[in-house]
Amino acid sequence: MAVVDRPPAEGYMISMRTSLAELLQTRRVLLADGATGTNYFENGLGPGEPPEFWNIDHPDRVKALHQAFVDAGSDIILTNTFGCNAHRLKLHKAQDQAFDLAKRAAELARDVADACDRPVVVAGSVGPTGELFEPLGALTEAAAIASFRTEIEGLKAGGADVVWIETMSSVEEVRAAANAAIEVGMPYTATLSFDTAGRTMMGIMPDAIASVFEGLAVAPLAMGANCGVGASDILVTLLSMSDSCGPDNVYISKGNCGVPQFHGTEIVYSGTTEVMASYAGLAVASGARIIGGCCGTSPAHIAAMRQALDEVGDEPRPTIEQIVAEIGPLTNAPPSAGGGRERTRSRRQAD
Repeated sequence: MAVVDRPPAEGYMISMRTSLAELLQTRRVLLADGATGTNYFENGLGPGEPPEFWNIDHPDRVKALHQAFVDAGSDIILTNTFGCNAHRLKLHKAQDQAFDLAKRAAELARDVADACDRPVVVAGSVGPTGELFEPLGALTEAAAIASFRTEIEGLKAGGADVVWIETMSSVEEVRAAANAAIEVGMPYTATLSFDTAGRTMMGIMPDAIASVFEGLAVAPLAMGANCGVGASDILVTLLSMSDSCGPDNVYISKGNCGVPQFHGTEIVYSGTTEVMASYAGLAVASGARIIGGCCGTSPAHIAAMRQALDEVGDEPRPTIEQIVAEIGPLTNAPPSAGGGRERTRSRRQAD
């Protein structure tokens, strides 16, 4: 449902603001945006420079990338806040700026979304802290929730519609971010990165993803995978999720643009616009309702994915052989069926 911020009149813009839940009710499939960091590097972000500082120093560049993705057809744009928590910002002596940087990032995305003549959801990106939870490290659950809460409060104050928890590896960190969103009163989604032999770095298997959220006061609006090691692998991950966790969940697939390859000192992603268009169609057939691109995905790739999604029909679920034939070889072996849910549940009970 569109929310009109002011009476329509000549020279005034009508805001088409909507929630992610509402948009999911009216659309079969939604298109998220592409990469933030890799696109910023092409526009002048220096090595080691935190992208979040651009929310203050170069707001025009931040808005320009949002606008490019909206123009390419994205229904969801992610704020420039992937590392906007105190634990990451302390590396740049900016740990006290988490709220302000997050708020400004959401305001920039909100400006672009509100100027669009169709609904565009602003998703507040919440990435990992980069710390290990005790007993492996020093991070406690209370400290993680507090850190995420500050960031999410800033995102809410700036106008984000939903919290977009992404690139997570551990049960503890996903749940800490989810609990922070719940405490702030924000709906949330969550994606994990299955980049280590078909599982996350901390051992979560794709078939265990639904169990990660068991017992939380509010369930996620959507769950799934992002980043990882390539478009083919994330599609196989998606098949495992939707097979094991059932068709009633809303699944997200936000895969890298092909496979990263070193060309000299530069990382180049192998995915062409044609490959990413094929990936988008296969993601729908594999069970995803929210599809986007991660590292290496440009507005041109998103435009090709938009066209593919607009033309997609009711295709049968792909086989792994079909995925490899259309997108390219797998980096990891397909995940084994079963077992992941029990391992994840046992680990959480032990905590």
